[in-house]
Amino acid sequence: MASSDEFPGVVPSRSDGNDTPGKPLTVGSQMIDKSAQMLQSLKPIKQVNQHVCTFAMYSHDMTRQIQTYHYVTRLNQDFLQCAVYDSDSTTARLIGVEYIVSDRIFESLPAEEQKLWHSHAYEIKAGLWMNPRVPEMIQKSELQDLAKSYGKFWCTWQVDRGDVLPLGAPSLMMSPQEVNLGMVKPELLKRREDKYKVSNESLMQSRAGIEVPEKINTNADYWKNAGKGFAIDIEQTPEMKLITPFP
Repeated sequence: MASSDEFPGVVPSRSDGNDTPGKPLTVGSQMIDKSAQMLQSLKPIKQVNQHVCTFAMYSHDMTRQIQTYHYVTRLNQDFLQCAVYDSDSTTARLIGVEYIVSDRIFESLPAEEQKLWHSHAYEIKAGLWMNPRVPEMIQKSELQDLAKSYGKFWCTWQVDRGDVLPLGAPSLMMSPQEVNLGMVKPELLKRREDKYKVSNESLMQSRAGIEVPEKINTNADYWKNAGKGFAIDIEQTPEMKLITPFP
């Protein structure tokens, strides 16, 4: 069965030069979309209030790094949910989801669950997490809170591998860290600097006063301490459960 660290095999090819296989939109489909947009509220989508650009690594292969575009919804002061895309263009592909919680909520999780999460302290201080075109002064208090937060990011579409569709099992992603495989590749940083006309060094300097936790829970960023990551394997169950017990 499928595994997050194995190539899925033969896949559909791109069509008409597009990244995703499929026919061009018809006029009929466009009219349906426009009509629905006028008649429906789309409330969850309208709650997206931030665009963040950052980086992530695959837990099962830390040498693979991607630039990500998070579109963030705040459910409350302790919980954010992010739709993650591969770009900020109109044809961006939805490649995953990240949940972000405060340190207070993270500390209440079971130890085994905490191992699936990553810290954000270094990512914030190093200027890697950024809100494009938003002045640093405006987001200073937000960055201070994020430096103490933890995230769980599932990638469902490995576009960097060349997948033209979301194939196989989801992959657990890790955040950049100030150690060996956790360092973001210079070419990725340079590409972002050129795109947004921003200096990563300047971002770091502007965040020098941001406080980070004296100690980060060692269950987070599990790979740093254990030297091991996580891969997801999909297996068939012996039989389908018809009744699921609830606690």
